[in-house]
Amino acid sequence: MTNISTPPSYLNYDPATRRLRLDPHEQRFVQDPYEAYAWLHANARSFFWEDFGFWCLAGYDDVNRLLRDRRFGREKPAGAADDQGYTGDRSHLKAFDAIEANSMLELEPPVHTRLRTLVNRAFVSRQVERLRPRVEALANELVDGFEANGQVDLLPAYAAPLPITIIAEMLGVPVEMGPQLLSWSHDMVAMYMHGRTRETEDRANASSQAFSDFLRAYVVERRKNPGDDLLSLLISAQEDGQKLSEDELVSSAILLLNAGHEATVHQTGNAVRTILKQGGDPRRFFTTPEATAATVEECLRYDAPLHMFTRYAYGEIEAAEDLNLKQGEQVGLLLGCANRDYQAYAAPQEFQPGRSDQKNVSFGAGIHFCIGAPLARLEMQVSLKVLFDRLPQIALAEEPLYRDTYHFHGLERLDVKF
Repeated sequence: MTNISTPPSYLNYDPATRRLRLDPHEQRFVQDPYEAYAWLHANARSFFWEDFGFWCLAGYDDVNRLLRDRRFGREKPAGAADDQGYTGDRSHLKAFDAIEANSMLELEPPVHTRLRTLVNRAFVSRQVERLRPRVEALANELVDGFEANGQVDLLPAYAAPLPITIIAEMLGVPVEMGPQLLSWSHDMVAMYMHGRTRETEDRANASSQAFSDFLRAYVVERRKNPGDDLLSLLISAQEDGQKLSEDELVSSAILLLNAGHEATVHQTGNAVRTILKQGGDPRRFFTTPEATAATVEECLRYDAPLHMFTRYAYGEIEAAEDLNLKQGEQVGLLLGCANRDYQAYAAPQEFQPGRSDQKNVSFGAGIHFCIGAPLARLEMQVSLKVLFDRLPQIALAEEPLYRDTYHFHGLERLDVKF
């Protein structure tokens, strides 16, 4: 690959200090971050992103290595900024922070190990594989609901209801609560997006309280009347004689509900857009189970749903070549950028499900590797194949736009015709 010498006009970089100015809300970047990523790979594989206030890594090998390096972690050191660089008063975020304090995503061993071991039993591949017939039936049922219309926004009609229904059924909470669960989840997840406001924080805290109250009431019910569901399993599960506390139980259930659909919705929308952009008969990518699995992996690499994941340094560490971090400093790992690194892939900008160098960091790596990855993969394999088998003439009704929600990367709408 030839050196890309001219950066996009919205990107300002000082090679002497390695400081970058790139507004994550700049529309050209929102709609196509890969233009900037290609320039970064060639010119600035580690840089200080001033808009966030921390160092970032762009290359696949560096990102993959730091995800696995136990000298870096998610647990925030006392007094450190959060992943938006915020260090101010958090008294108005009491309910949100209480959930975060017991979330395995924000903890390190030994607490993380105990929580993950207890929760992981429901997400091993053989357990998830049993859900395939149910996911397939639900996908067909959703297509039945809009097939006669000739046009639909696939995000609310297909991409969103499928994963939220499956995770609600797994946990044993009412499926009809789906829209409310989605609303609470969206409010909480907005805390991780760049440029949040006090209004965003207040809404996230209120939804955290409501979500927690709802689940605590449900836990009381499940303790009295256990069922064949994940919530009942979590209540009864023990590891070395230890059970989940009620706070840990609530945080784990909220994490599973939030993570169990948010990224999958974005990835499903991104994948449909990607496949339709290839032209021709979309069914050609789903001719066998092996081809379907390879297509999903390439969709995960090509247009990931999460583009940044942060870590804290737990000592003075050389994070990358010519980059030394102090204890407590944060580092941003650019997942979507790493997946397009020309040093890691042949023709990284091309969509090639059959590529021999198929790998990605879209689910993370190391001890925080996404616990729901087997479920997300299965849901996408089934939902994409069903959609294109049922509607082979499907096409974009208009060019979809991406939401202004960095770190997340997903579409505003996905209007299709068939």
